[in-house]
Amino acid sequence: MNFRRYYISGSAVFITQVVHDREPVFREPKHANLLREILRNVKELHPFMMLGYVFLLDHFHMIIQPTGESNFSNIMQSLKSNFTREYKKRLGLSTSQSMKFWQKRFWDHVIRDDGDFENHLHYIHYNPVKHGYVKDPRDWKDSSYIEWEKRGLYPPAFNWDEPNDDVDWGE
Repeated sequence: MNFRRYYISGSAVFITQVVHDREPVFREPKHANLLREILRNVKELHPFMMLGYVFLLDHFHMIIQPTGESNFSNIMQSLKSNFTREYKKRLGLSTSQSMKFWQKRFWDHVIRDDGDFENHLHYIHYNPVKHGYVKDPRDWKDSSYIEWEKRGLYPPAFNWDEPNDDVDWGE
């Protein structure tokens, strides 16, 4: 399979990463918290702006914008390897022991314009509803929804319609 990624300096990128065999590891709040912690550490090594995110039970979506020399592949490689190493430590496993935690690749989409950004952000925020975890995106705590609501993107009584199903979201 010929796999190609497109890197456009300064662009925001929508990313989907799935856990191997869709194991619902992030059901445990301590593992979702570890993901947050590792993301903060990776941000120090490979600067980026987090524009939106949602952590679900077996995968996550985020929109990031690299701000340094690193590209989104560098960020994801660092995130995946550092998370897996720390996860193994916390389970009491040897860091040299092989473990498949993540699916091999991640799905990416370079954001084209403001409309594309907003569509992907809505998709991210609607995702917990789509999967049946909550009825209202406000109720899913592992998401940037509340931050965007505070910024005025969503009015307090926003009525959700399911996002456009014509788009391939990488799930």
